[in-house]
Amino acid sequence: MTIASAVGELAPAPRPAPTPGRVWDIVLRARELGILVVIFAVFGGTTIYNSSFASSASVQQLLAGASIYALLGVGETIVIITRNVDLSVGSVLGLSAYVVGEVFLHNPNFPVPLAFLVGIGVGVVCGVVNGAIVAVARVPSLVVTLGTLYLIRGVDALVVNGVQIDPSSIPGGFIGVGVNNILGVPWIFVITAVVVLVVGYAMRTFRSNRDLYAIGSNPAAAELAGVPVRKRVFWAFVFSGAIAGLGGALWLAQFATVASTAGSGYELIVVSGVVVGGVAIFGGSGTVLGAALGPLLLNTINQALVAARISAFWNQAIAGGLLIAAIAFDRFVSLRRERNLRLRRAARGA
Repeated sequence: MTIASAVGELAPAPRPAPTPGRVWDIVLRARELGILVVIFAVFGGTTIYNSSFASSASVQQLLAGASIYALLGVGETIVIITRNVDLSVGSVLGLSAYVVGEVFLHNPNFPVPLAFLVGIGVGVVCGVVNGAIVAVARVPSLVVTLGTLYLIRGVDALVVNGVQIDPSSIPGGFIGVGVNNILGVPWIFVITAVVVLVVGYAMRTFRSNRDLYAIGSNPAAAELAGVPVRKRVFWAFVFSGAIAGLGGALWLAQFATVASTAGSGYELIVVSGVVVGGVAIFGGSGTVLGAALGPLLLNTINQALVAARISAFWNQAIAGGLLIAAIAFDRFVSLRRERNLRLRRAARGA
């Protein structure tokens, strides 16, 4: 045996070149990157048409306008991953905003950090109600949260009773969180970004959070594997409520006034943004980062239409089209994965 042949035998076999199918699978997984590309494309195209769209004030408005939706999307993502949905987030936001406003109205010197905790507490109470009915009574989440949407909105209207919180009742330090910026970046966007990063890290690191994906993929199999399905689903709704409560406090800080209609219609925008961001409406897949980028994309399109002086009707039409396309895309990815699994099992059996 020659040295050349021995070296040839010991050398590792060359890796197979990536097939078109594998390249396609990699592209499908880069959902967040694709959304970022679209955001920059819309931003760049609109800037070419209207240069003022790239001004500092316009960018700040763009980021601040998407922050509340992106924040609510974080909590919504946790619920949707478990194959559920929370339609009450808008109502919880409105109730939380008004309660915090009432606290300042009757206690002008109330500490600002505690005010945010009050908002979160209101959301937690609402989340406990949703989670208990869904997880313990096993009532479908669509029915439960649709009911609590109107129930909480009714409670909000009863509490408000036609009274609107006046901006003069809100401390300047609290309002500063919603309107000030740091190095040109709105504080409200910074807070949302921190929440996204922390929750995203937790979802990738801790086993209890990874269980949520197992529940969404197959609840029955997850339960047989020893995953405490009811407990995880319950806490998912509590977390969603807490995030919506925080969103209510930030909403008050941003607008400095609140009425009984605060947060109306937010639930549909949030769900649309989350699904567009790559969180499968069927559960079991998606990331918090993608869920935050989805609302940012929708808000960028909305602001671009305004800058281009195009009818607001197209904003709703485009949002609806993106939602349908995202659901169809997720279904396509799911079917493709199932087919690949069947092919692999068949190959092993052979």
